[in-house]
Amino acid sequence: MTSYTKTGRAGLFGAFLALAACGHAPSAPEPPAPRPPAMAALSHNIIPMPATVERPATDSFTLAPSAIIVAQGGAEAERIGRYLAALIGNTRESTPRVLTVADTTKSLIELALDSNAPAAEESYDLSVTPARVRIAARTPAGLFYGVQTLRQLLPYAIEYTAAYAKPMTIASVHIVDAPRYPWRGSMLDVSRHFLNAADVMRYIDILALYKLNRLHLHLADDQGWRIEIPSWPKLAEIGGSSEVGGGTGGYYTQQEFRQLVQYAADRFVTIVPEIDMPGHSNAALASYPELNCDSIAPPIYTGTEVGFSLLCVDKEIVYKFVDDVVAAIASVSPGPWFHIGGDEGKRAGRDKYNMFVERVEKIVQAHGKQMIGWSEVAMANLSGSTLVQSWIPDSAHLAAARGSRVILSPAAKLYLDMQYDPTTPLGLHWAGYVGLWNAYNWEPSQFNTKLPAEAVFGLEAPLWSETLGTISDFEYMALPRLTAVAELAWSQPALRSWDYFRARVQAHEPRWTALGLNFNRFSGDLTATPY
Repeated sequence: MTSYTKTGRAGLFGAFLALAACGHAPSAPEPPAPRPPAMAALSHNIIPMPATVERPATDSFTLAPSAIIVAQGGAEAERIGRYLAALIGNTRESTPRVLTVADTTKSLIELALDSNAPAAEESYDLSVTPARVRIAARTPAGLFYGVQTLRQLLPYAIEYTAAYAKPMTIASVHIVDAPRYPWRGSMLDVSRHFLNAADVMRYIDILALYKLNRLHLHLADDQGWRIEIPSWPKLAEIGGSSEVGGGTGGYYTQQEFRQLVQYAADRFVTIVPEIDMPGHSNAALASYPELNCDSIAPPIYTGTEVGFSLLCVDKEIVYKFVDDVVAAIASVSPGPWFHIGGDEGKRAGRDKYNMFVERVEKIVQAHGKQMIGWSEVAMANLSGSTLVQSWIPDSAHLAAARGSRVILSPAAKLYLDMQYDPTTPLGLHWAGYVGLWNAYNWEPSQFNTKLPAEAVFGLEAPLWSETLGTISDFEYMALPRLTAVAELAWSQPALRSWDYFRARVQAHEPRWTALGLNFNRFSGDLTATPY
Protein backbone atom coordinates (compact mmCIF):
# COMPACT_ATOMS: atom_id res chain seq x y z
CA MET A 1 0.00 0.00 0.00
CA THR A 2 2.94 2.36 -0.01
CA SER A 3 4.76 2.10 -3.32
CA TYR A 4 4.69 5.88 -3.64
CA THR A 5 6.77 6.22 -0.49
CA LYS A 6 9.76 5.03 -2.50
CA THR A 7 12.82 7.20 -2.40
CA GLY A 8 13.35 6.63 -6.11
CA ARG A 9 12.30 9.47 -8.42
CA ALA A 10 10.29 7.12 -10.65
CA GLY A 11 8.02 6.04 -7.82
CA LEU A 12 7.37 9.61 -6.72
CA PHE A 13 6.86 10.90 -10.27
CA GLY A 14 4.37 8.14 -11.01
CA ALA A 15 2.47 8.97 -7.85
CA PHE A 16 2.26 12.65 -8.68
CA LEU A 17 0.95 11.91 -12.15
CA ALA A 18 -1.68 9.52 -10.87
CA LEU A 19 -2.88 11.90 -8.17
CA ALA A 20 -2.84 14.93 -10.43
CA ALA A 21 -4.93 13.09 -13.01
CA CYS A 22 -7.83 13.00 -10.58
CA GLY A 23 -7.35 16.43 -9.12
CA HIS A 24 -5.52 15.31 -5.98
CA ALA A 25 -1.98 16.39 -6.68
CA PRO A 26 0.28 17.02 -3.69
CA SER A 27 -0.25 20.55 -2.50
CA ALA A 28 1.00 23.05 0.02
CA PRO A 29 -1.13 23.75 3.10
CA GLU A 30 -4.38 25.59 2.43
CA PRO A 31 -4.55 29.39 2.94
CA PRO A 32 -5.71 30.71 6.30
CA ALA A 33 -9.33 29.95 7.12
CA PRO A 34 -11.69 32.26 9.00
CA ARG A 35 -11.19 32.40 12.76
CA PRO A 36 -13.42 29.88 14.54
CA PRO A 37 -16.17 31.20 16.81
CA ALA A 38 -15.17 32.16 20.34
CA MET A 39 -15.15 29.20 22.70
CA ALA A 40 -17.86 30.80 24.86
CA ALA A 41 -20.18 30.73 21.85
CA LEU A 42 -19.91 26.98 21.37
CA SER A 43 -23.08 25.16 22.38
CA HIS A 44 -21.11 21.93 22.86
CA ASN A 45 -17.74 20.35 22.09
CA ILE A 46 -18.93 16.93 20.93
CA ILE A 47 -16.96 15.16 18.18
CA PRO A 48 -18.32 13.83 15.90
CA MET A 49 -21.16 16.31 15.47
CA PRO A 50 -24.46 14.72 16.63
CA ALA A 51 -27.48 14.61 14.35
CA THR A 52 -29.65 16.80 16.60
CA VAL A 53 -28.77 18.79 19.70
CA GLU A 54 -31.52 20.65 21.58
CA ARG A 55 -31.11 22.84 24.64
CA PRO A 56 -34.63 22.75 26.19
CA ALA A 57 -33.64 24.68 29.32
CA THR A 58 -30.79 26.56 30.96
CA ASP A 59 -30.59 24.33 34.02
CA SER A 60 -28.23 21.42 34.58
CA PHE A 61 -27.68 17.99 36.09
CA THR A 62 -25.19 17.62 38.93
CA LEU A 63 -23.16 14.43 38.97
CA ALA A 64 -22.28 13.95 42.62
CA PRO A 65 -19.83 11.42 44.12
CA SER A 66 -22.89 9.55 45.43
CA ALA A 67 -24.28 9.00 41.93
CA ILE A 68 -25.58 5.65 40.79
CA ILE A 69 -25.91 4.13 37.34
CA VAL A 70 -29.02 2.11 36.56
CA ALA A 71 -28.46 -0.30 33.66
CA GLN A 72 -31.56 -1.90 32.19
CA GLY A 73 -31.78 -4.42 29.38
CA GLY A 74 -29.47 -7.23 30.35
CA ALA A 75 -25.83 -8.12 30.71
CA GLU A 76 -24.54 -5.84 27.96
CA ALA A 77 -26.24 -2.80 29.47
CA GLU A 78 -24.69 -3.67 32.84
CA ARG A 79 -21.24 -4.10 31.26
CA ILE A 80 -21.50 -0.70 29.57
CA GLY A 81 -22.67 0.72 32.90
CA ARG A 82 -19.51 -0.59 34.58
CA TYR A 83 -17.43 0.93 31.78
CA LEU A 84 -19.07 4.31 32.44
CA ALA A 85 -18.61 3.94 36.19
CA ALA A 86 -14.88 3.33 35.70
CA LEU A 87 -14.63 6.47 33.55
CA ILE A 88 -16.25 8.60 36.24
CA GLY A 89 -14.21 7.33 39.21
CA ASN A 90 -11.32 5.04 40.01
CA THR A 91 -11.61 4.51 43.75
CA ARG A 92 -14.32 2.69 45.64
CA GLU A 93 -15.67 5.99 46.96
CA SER A 94 -15.65 7.85 43.62
CA THR A 95 -16.93 5.03 41.37
CA PRO A 96 -20.72 5.01 40.95
CA ARG A 97 -22.55 1.82 41.80
CA VAL A 98 -24.18 0.02 38.88
CA LEU A 99 -27.68 -1.24 39.71
CA THR A 100 -30.56 -2.68 37.75
CA VAL A 101 -33.26 -0.95 39.84
CA ALA A 102 -33.31 2.82 40.38
CA ASP A 103 -32.71 4.45 43.74
CA THR A 104 -34.43 7.81 43.26
CA THR A 105 -32.75 9.34 46.31
CA LYS A 106 -29.43 9.47 44.48
CA SER A 107 -28.02 11.35 41.52
CA LEU A 108 -29.03 9.12 38.68
CA ILE A 109 -27.72 8.01 35.27
CA GLU A 110 -29.95 5.57 33.38
CA LEU A 111 -28.68 3.32 30.58
CA ALA A 112 -31.47 1.47 28.79
CA LEU A 113 -31.58 -1.03 25.97
CA ASP A 114 -35.01 -0.01 24.78
CA SER A 115 -36.97 -1.26 21.77
CA ASN A 116 -38.64 2.16 21.56
CA ALA A 117 -35.33 3.98 21.08
CA PRO A 118 -34.38 5.37 17.65
CA ALA A 119 -34.35 2.60 15.07
CA ALA A 120 -31.28 3.57 13.01
CA GLU A 121 -28.32 1.22 13.36
CA GLU A 122 -25.95 2.29 16.19
CA SER A 123 -28.23 5.20 17.12
CA TYR A 124 -28.97 6.52 20.61
CA ASP A 125 -31.11 9.05 22.48
CA LEU A 126 -29.45 11.04 25.29
CA SER A 127 -31.32 13.43 27.56
CA VAL A 128 -29.97 15.48 30.47
CA THR A 129 -32.39 17.08 32.94
CA PRO A 130 -31.83 18.31 36.49
CA ALA A 131 -33.22 15.02 37.77
CA ARG A 132 -31.28 12.52 35.70
CA VAL A 133 -29.26 11.57 32.66
CA ARG A 134 -30.85 8.95 30.43
CA ILE A 135 -29.28 7.15 27.45
CA ALA A 136 -31.52 4.83 25.45
CA ALA A 137 -30.64 2.68 22.44
CA ARG A 138 -31.91 -0.41 20.69
CA THR A 139 -28.47 -1.98 20.48
CA PRO A 140 -25.49 -2.19 22.84
CA ALA A 141 -23.35 -0.33 20.28
CA GLY A 142 -25.76 2.60 20.31
CA LEU A 143 -25.76 2.62 24.10
CA PHE A 144 -21.96 2.66 24.14
CA TYR A 145 -21.83 5.58 21.69
CA GLY A 146 -24.28 7.48 23.87
CA VAL A 147 -21.88 6.93 26.77
CA GLN A 148 -19.04 8.40 24.68
CA THR A 149 -21.15 11.50 24.05
CA LEU A 150 -21.89 11.78 27.77
CA ARG A 151 -18.17 11.40 28.45
CA GLN A 152 -17.45 14.38 26.19
CA LEU A 153 -20.15 16.43 27.95
CA LEU A 154 -18.41 15.84 31.28
CA PRO A 155 -15.36 17.93 32.28
CA TYR A 156 -12.09 16.67 30.82
CA ALA A 157 -10.82 16.21 34.39
CA ILE A 158 -12.59 12.85 34.55
CA GLU A 159 -9.90 11.52 32.20
CA TYR A 160 -7.13 11.91 34.79
CA THR A 161 -6.13 8.76 36.62
CA ALA A 162 -6.28 10.54 40.00
CA ALA A 163 -9.73 10.32 41.59
CA TYR A 164 -12.04 13.21 40.75
CA ALA A 165 -14.56 13.32 43.60
CA LYS A 166 -16.02 16.80 43.21
CA PRO A 167 -19.55 17.33 41.87
CA MET A 168 -19.68 17.87 38.08
CA THR A 169 -22.45 19.61 36.17
CA ILE A 170 -23.83 18.90 32.72
CA ALA A 171 -26.08 21.46 31.04
CA SER A 172 -29.54 20.17 30.13
CA VAL A 173 -29.61 18.84 26.60
CA HIS A 174 -31.43 16.37 24.36
CA ILE A 175 -29.41 14.57 21.68
CA VAL A 176 -30.68 12.08 19.11
CA ASP A 177 -27.86 10.69 17.03
CA ALA A 178 -26.97 8.08 14.43
CA PRO A 179 -23.97 7.49 12.12
CA ARG A 180 -23.84 8.20 8.41
CA TYR A 181 -21.63 5.26 7.40
CA PRO A 182 -21.35 1.76 8.89
CA TRP A 183 -17.55 1.61 8.34
CA ARG A 184 -15.63 4.18 10.38
CA GLY A 185 -12.06 3.19 10.96
CA SER A 186 -8.32 3.51 11.03
CA MET A 187 -5.45 1.23 10.10
CA LEU A 188 -2.24 0.61 12.03
CA ASP A 189 0.81 -0.60 10.15
CA VAL A 190 2.41 -2.79 12.80
CA SER A 191 4.54 -4.55 10.21
CA ARG A 192 7.12 -1.88 9.43
CA HIS A 193 7.35 -0.94 13.11
CA PHE A 194 5.84 -3.27 15.66
CA LEU A 195 3.48 -2.06 18.39
CA ASN A 196 2.88 -4.34 21.35
CA ALA A 197 -0.63 -5.30 22.45
CA ALA A 198 -0.79 -2.62 25.15
CA ASP A 199 0.01 0.09 22.59
CA VAL A 200 -2.67 -1.20 20.22
CA MET A 201 -5.18 -1.19 23.08
CA ARG A 202 -4.27 2.43 23.75
CA TYR A 203 -5.11 3.25 20.12
CA ILE A 204 -8.38 1.32 20.36
CA ASP A 205 -9.39 3.56 23.26
CA ILE A 206 -8.89 6.62 21.05
CA LEU A 207 -11.07 5.08 18.35
CA ALA A 208 -13.79 4.32 20.88
CA LEU A 209 -13.83 7.90 22.20
CA TYR A 210 -14.74 9.15 18.72
CA LYS A 211 -17.19 6.38 17.77
CA LEU A 212 -14.85 4.76 15.24
CA ASN A 213 -15.66 1.08 14.92
CA ARG A 214 -12.98 -0.60 12.78
CA LEU A 215 -9.29 -1.21 13.49
CA HIS A 216 -7.53 -2.59 10.44
CA LEU A 217 -4.22 -4.21 11.45
CA HIS A 218 -1.61 -4.50 8.69
CA LEU A 219 0.03 -7.65 10.06
CA ALA A 220 2.47 -8.65 7.32
CA ASP A 221 4.67 -6.84 4.85
CA ASP A 222 8.23 -6.96 3.56
CA GLN A 223 9.66 -5.77 6.87
CA GLY A 224 7.88 -8.03 9.33
CA TRP A 225 5.32 -10.75 10.05
CA ARG A 226 3.33 -9.99 13.21
CA ILE A 227 1.08 -12.92 14.11
CA GLU A 228 1.79 -16.49 15.16
CA ILE A 229 0.65 -19.17 12.69
CA PRO A 230 1.10 -22.51 14.52
CA SER A 231 1.47 -24.63 11.39
CA TRP A 232 4.06 -22.22 9.93
CA PRO A 233 6.12 -21.26 13.02
CA LYS A 234 9.02 -19.65 11.15
CA LEU A 235 6.75 -16.82 10.03
CA ALA A 236 6.89 -15.43 13.57
CA GLU A 237 10.35 -16.72 14.47
CA ILE A 238 12.11 -15.36 11.36
CA GLY A 239 9.61 -13.01 9.73
CA GLY A 240 8.76 -11.45 13.06
CA SER A 241 12.37 -10.72 14.00
CA SER A 242 12.86 -7.53 11.98
CA GLU A 243 11.44 -4.08 11.28
CA VAL A 244 12.38 -0.89 9.47
CA GLY A 245 15.75 0.38 10.61
CA GLY A 246 16.89 -2.94 12.06
CA GLY A 247 14.86 -3.03 15.28
CA THR A 248 13.91 -6.22 17.10
CA GLY A 249 10.43 -6.49 15.64
CA GLY A 250 7.96 -8.72 17.42
CA TYR A 251 4.69 -10.57 16.90
CA TYR A 252 1.41 -11.39 18.60
CA THR A 253 0.85 -14.90 19.89
CA GLN A 254 -2.53 -16.45 19.19
CA GLN A 255 -3.54 -15.71 22.78
CA GLU A 256 -2.39 -12.09 22.60
CA PHE A 257 -4.34 -11.59 19.41
CA ARG A 258 -7.48 -13.06 21.00
CA GLN A 259 -7.06 -10.59 23.86
CA LEU A 260 -6.71 -7.71 21.42
CA VAL A 261 -9.84 -8.79 19.57
CA GLN A 262 -11.80 -9.03 22.82
CA TYR A 263 -10.54 -5.69 24.12
CA ALA A 264 -11.65 -4.06 20.88
CA ALA A 265 -15.00 -5.86 20.82
CA ASP A 266 -15.74 -4.66 24.36
CA ARG A 267 -15.49 -1.14 22.90
CA PHE A 268 -17.49 -2.01 19.77
CA VAL A 269 -14.42 -1.93 17.56
CA THR A 270 -13.97 -4.80 15.12
CA ILE A 271 -10.39 -5.79 14.33
CA VAL A 272 -9.83 -6.42 10.63
CA PRO A 273 -6.66 -8.50 10.08
CA GLU A 274 -4.64 -8.02 6.90
CA ILE A 275 -1.99 -10.28 5.39
CA ASP A 276 -0.71 -8.48 2.30
CA MET A 277 -0.32 -10.76 -0.74
CA PRO A 278 0.96 -11.63 -3.32
CA GLY A 279 3.32 -8.62 -3.07
CA HIS A 280 4.69 -7.06 0.11
CA SER A 281 5.65 -10.58 1.14
CA ASN A 282 9.40 -10.59 1.85
CA ALA A 283 8.97 -11.50 5.52
CA ALA A 284 7.10 -14.66 4.49
CA LEU A 285 9.53 -15.44 1.66
CA ALA A 286 12.50 -15.10 4.03
CA SER A 287 10.83 -17.52 6.44
CA TYR A 288 9.89 -20.25 3.94
CA PRO A 289 11.98 -20.50 0.76
CA GLU A 290 9.46 -22.84 -0.88
CA LEU A 291 7.15 -19.84 -1.32
CA ASN A 292 9.69 -18.37 -3.76
CA CYS A 293 9.77 -19.41 -7.40
CA ASP A 294 13.48 -20.23 -7.06
CA SER A 295 13.03 -21.86 -3.61
CA ILE A 296 15.79 -19.61 -2.24
CA ALA A 297 15.00 -17.52 0.84
CA PRO A 298 15.87 -13.83 0.51
CA PRO A 299 17.41 -12.06 3.52
CA ILE A 300 15.16 -10.31 6.00
CA TYR A 301 14.47 -6.74 4.97
CA THR A 302 14.64 -3.53 7.03
CA GLY A 303 14.37 -0.84 4.36
CA THR A 304 11.37 1.06 3.00
CA GLU A 305 11.51 0.39 -0.75
CA VAL A 306 8.62 -1.77 -1.98
CA GLY A 307 7.45 -3.55 -5.09
CA PHE A 308 10.24 -6.13 -5.23
CA SER A 309 8.69 -9.16 -3.47
CA LEU A 310 6.13 -11.63 -4.76
CA LEU A 311 4.73 -14.97 -3.68
CA CYS A 312 5.18 -17.54 -6.43
CA VAL A 313 1.58 -17.59 -7.65
CA ASP A 314 2.24 -20.64 -9.88
CA LYS A 315 3.11 -22.91 -6.94
CA GLU A 316 0.43 -24.98 -5.24
CA ILE A 317 2.27 -24.69 -1.91
CA VAL A 318 1.47 -20.97 -1.95
CA TYR A 319 -2.27 -21.68 -1.84
CA LYS A 320 -1.75 -24.23 0.93
CA PHE A 321 0.11 -21.47 2.78
CA VAL A 322 -2.68 -18.95 2.19
CA ASP A 323 -5.33 -21.43 3.31
CA ASP A 324 -3.45 -22.24 6.54
CA VAL A 325 -2.83 -18.56 7.33
CA VAL A 326 -6.45 -17.55 6.75
CA ALA A 327 -7.65 -20.49 8.83
CA ALA A 328 -5.32 -19.68 11.74
CA ILE A 329 -6.24 -16.00 11.82
CA ALA A 330 -9.95 -16.68 11.34
CA SER A 331 -9.84 -18.92 14.42
CA VAL A 332 -8.80 -15.98 16.64
CA SER A 333 -10.64 -13.23 14.79
CA PRO A 334 -14.43 -13.68 14.90
CA GLY A 335 -15.14 -10.52 12.88
CA PRO A 336 -16.62 -11.08 9.42
CA TRP A 337 -13.71 -9.69 7.37
CA PHE A 338 -10.27 -10.76 6.18
CA HIS A 339 -8.08 -8.29 4.26
CA ILE A 340 -5.74 -9.78 1.66
CA GLY A 341 -3.92 -6.60 0.74
CA GLY A 342 -3.47 -7.19 -2.97
CA ASP A 343 -1.72 -3.91 -3.74
CA GLU A 344 1.32 -3.48 -5.90
CA GLY A 345 1.48 -7.02 -7.26
CA LYS A 346 2.28 -5.94 -10.82
CA ARG A 347 5.30 -8.23 -11.05
CA ALA A 348 2.91 -11.15 -11.33
CA GLY A 349 1.41 -9.80 -14.55
CA ARG A 350 -2.27 -8.85 -14.90
CA ASP A 351 -3.60 -12.33 -15.76
CA LYS A 352 -1.73 -14.19 -13.03
CA TYR A 353 -2.48 -11.48 -10.51
CA ASN A 354 -6.20 -11.70 -11.23
CA MET A 355 -6.06 -15.50 -11.07
CA PHE A 356 -4.39 -15.32 -7.67
CA VAL A 357 -6.85 -12.80 -6.21
CA GLU A 358 -9.87 -14.74 -7.49
CA ARG A 359 -8.56 -17.99 -6.02
CA VAL A 360 -7.74 -16.37 -2.70
CA GLU A 361 -11.24 -14.89 -2.53
CA LYS A 362 -12.63 -18.44 -2.59
CA ILE A 363 -10.22 -19.48 0.18
CA VAL A 364 -11.30 -16.56 2.35
CA GLN A 365 -14.97 -17.33 1.75
CA ALA A 366 -14.42 -21.01 2.56
CA HIS A 367 -13.33 -19.91 6.05
CA GLY A 368 -16.52 -17.92 6.53
CA LYS A 369 -15.00 -14.49 5.93
CA GLN A 370 -15.76 -11.62 3.59
CA MET A 371 -12.71 -10.52 1.61
CA ILE A 372 -11.33 -6.99 1.48
CA GLY A 373 -8.58 -5.83 -0.85
CA TRP A 374 -6.85 -2.62 -1.76
CA SER A 375 -7.78 -0.75 -4.95
CA GLU A 376 -5.96 -3.08 -7.33
CA VAL A 377 -8.21 -6.08 -6.63
CA ALA A 378 -11.13 -4.30 -8.33
CA MET A 379 -9.82 -5.43 -11.73
CA ALA A 380 -10.26 -9.11 -10.86
CA ASN A 381 -13.54 -10.93 -11.46
CA LEU A 382 -14.70 -10.96 -7.84
CA SER A 383 -18.04 -11.55 -6.21
CA GLY A 384 -20.12 -8.61 -5.05
CA SER A 385 -19.46 -9.50 -1.41
CA THR A 386 -15.81 -8.43 -1.54
CA LEU A 387 -15.07 -4.92 -0.28
CA VAL A 388 -12.63 -2.71 -2.17
CA GLN A 389 -10.50 -0.25 -0.20
CA SER A 390 -9.76 2.65 -2.51
CA TRP A 391 -6.50 4.49 -1.84
CA ILE A 392 -5.56 5.80 -5.30
CA PRO A 393 -7.56 6.87 -8.36
CA ASP A 394 -8.67 3.45 -9.49
CA SER A 395 -11.36 1.24 -10.96
CA ALA A 396 -13.40 0.82 -7.78
CA HIS A 397 -16.50 1.72 -9.78
CA LEU A 398 -16.09 -1.55 -11.71
CA ALA A 399 -16.32 -3.51 -8.47
CA ALA A 400 -19.30 -1.38 -7.41
CA ALA A 401 -21.05 -2.31 -10.66
CA ARG A 402 -20.73 -5.96 -9.59
CA GLY A 403 -22.34 -5.14 -6.25
CA SER A 404 -19.22 -4.47 -4.15
CA ARG A 405 -19.10 -1.72 -1.53
CA VAL A 406 -16.12 0.61 -1.32
CA ILE A 407 -14.14 1.88 1.67
CA LEU A 408 -12.60 5.27 0.89
CA SER A 409 -9.01 5.84 2.05
CA PRO A 410 -7.72 8.50 -0.38
CA ALA A 411 -4.06 9.12 0.32
CA ALA A 412 -4.29 12.87 -0.24
CA LYS A 413 -7.01 13.16 2.41
CA LEU A 414 -6.86 10.31 4.91
CA TYR A 415 -3.31 8.95 5.03
CA LEU A 416 -2.31 9.85 8.57
CA ASP A 417 1.37 9.18 7.87
CA MET A 418 1.48 12.20 5.56
CA GLN A 419 3.10 15.24 7.15
CA TYR A 420 0.82 17.99 8.41
CA ASP A 421 3.05 20.61 6.79
CA PRO A 422 6.72 20.99 5.78
CA THR A 423 7.82 21.39 9.41
CA THR A 424 6.34 18.10 10.67
CA PRO A 425 9.22 16.03 12.12
CA LEU A 426 7.63 12.67 11.23
CA GLY A 427 5.92 11.25 8.20
CA LEU A 428 6.16 11.54 4.42
CA HIS A 429 4.58 13.83 1.84
CA TRP A 430 4.38 11.94 -1.45
CA ALA A 431 0.60 12.55 -1.49
CA GLY A 432 0.98 16.15 -0.34
CA TYR A 433 0.67 17.71 3.08
CA VAL A 434 -2.46 16.51 4.85
CA GLY A 435 -3.33 19.14 7.39
CA LEU A 436 -6.48 19.12 9.46
CA TRP A 437 -8.18 21.38 6.91
CA ASN A 438 -7.31 18.97 4.08
CA ALA A 439 -8.52 15.96 6.03
CA TYR A 440 -11.84 17.61 6.93
CA ASN A 441 -12.89 19.66 3.91
CA TRP A 442 -14.05 17.14 1.33
CA GLU A 443 -17.23 15.19 0.69
CA PRO A 444 -16.91 11.38 0.45
CA SER A 445 -20.01 10.90 -1.70
CA GLN A 446 -18.55 13.20 -4.38
CA PHE A 447 -14.90 12.22 -4.18
CA ASN A 448 -14.94 9.68 -7.01
CA THR A 449 -17.37 10.88 -9.66
CA LYS A 450 -17.50 7.41 -11.24
CA LEU A 451 -18.52 5.79 -7.96
CA PRO A 452 -22.21 5.88 -6.99
CA ALA A 453 -22.71 7.52 -3.60
CA GLU A 454 -24.60 4.47 -2.34
CA ALA A 455 -21.54 2.28 -3.02
CA VAL A 456 -19.50 4.11 -0.35
CA PHE A 457 -19.46 1.85 2.71
CA GLY A 458 -17.42 4.21 4.84
CA LEU A 459 -14.03 5.75 5.53
CA GLU A 460 -10.75 4.47 6.89
CA ALA A 461 -7.59 6.40 7.74
CA PRO A 462 -4.39 4.36 7.27
CA LEU A 463 -1.36 5.09 9.44
CA TRP A 464 1.74 3.63 7.80
CA SER A 465 4.85 3.39 9.92
CA GLU A 466 7.98 3.86 7.79
CA THR A 467 8.96 6.83 9.99
CA LEU A 468 7.05 5.97 13.18
CA GLY A 469 8.76 3.97 15.91
CA THR A 470 6.67 4.36 19.06
CA ILE A 471 3.03 4.68 20.07
CA SER A 472 3.78 8.33 20.84
CA ASP A 473 4.74 8.81 17.17
CA PHE A 474 1.53 7.12 16.03
CA GLU A 475 -0.56 9.32 18.34
CA TYR A 476 1.13 12.50 17.10
CA MET A 477 0.27 11.68 13.50
CA ALA A 478 -3.27 10.53 14.33
CA LEU A 479 -4.36 13.45 16.51
CA PRO A 480 -6.08 15.70 15.73
CA ARG A 481 -6.72 14.36 12.20
CA LEU A 482 -8.49 11.24 13.44
CA THR A 483 -11.29 13.49 14.71
CA ALA A 484 -11.84 14.71 11.13
CA VAL A 485 -12.19 11.10 9.97
CA ALA A 486 -14.68 10.45 12.76
CA GLU A 487 -16.84 13.44 11.86
CA LEU A 488 -16.79 12.76 8.12
CA ALA A 489 -17.81 9.15 8.70
CA TRP A 490 -20.45 9.82 11.38
CA SER A 491 -22.05 13.21 10.69
CA GLN A 492 -24.23 14.19 7.76
CA PRO A 493 -22.69 16.78 5.38
CA ALA A 494 -25.17 19.53 6.29
CA LEU A 495 -24.01 19.38 9.92
CA ARG A 496 -20.35 19.99 9.22
CA SER A 497 -18.64 23.36 9.57
CA TRP A 498 -14.88 23.87 9.44
CA ASP A 499 -14.97 26.81 11.84
CA TYR A 500 -17.10 25.01 14.40
CA PHE A 501 -15.15 21.77 13.99
CA ARG A 502 -11.79 23.44 14.51
CA ALA A 503 -13.03 25.16 17.66
CA ARG A 504 -14.29 21.84 19.02
CA VAL A 505 -10.94 20.20 18.26
CA GLN A 506 -9.20 22.89 20.28
CA ALA A 507 -11.56 22.16 23.18
CA HIS A 508 -10.50 18.49 23.09
CA GLU A 509 -6.80 19.19 23.59
CA PRO A 510 -7.08 19.33 27.42
CA ARG A 511 -8.82 15.94 27.31
CA TRP A 512 -5.96 14.46 25.30
CA THR A 513 -3.49 15.94 27.76
CA ALA A 514 -5.44 14.39 30.64
CA LEU A 515 -5.31 11.03 28.86
CA GLY A 516 -1.54 11.33 28.40
CA LEU A 517 -1.80 11.32 24.61
CA ASN A 518 0.71 12.88 22.27
CA PHE A 519 -0.81 15.13 19.61
CA ASN A 520 -0.01 17.91 17.19
CA ARG A 521 -0.55 21.03 19.28
CA PHE A 522 -0.59 23.55 16.45
CA SER A 523 -4.39 23.60 16.60
CA GLY A 524 -4.17 25.85 19.63
CA ASP A 525 -2.92 28.69 17.41
CA LEU A 526 -6.05 29.97 15.72
CA THR A 527 -4.12 32.49 13.63
CA ALA A 528 -1.82 29.93 12.04
CA THR A 529 -2.17 28.57 8.54
CA PRO A 530 -4.49 25.53 8.75
CA TYR A 531 -2.40 22.43 9.04
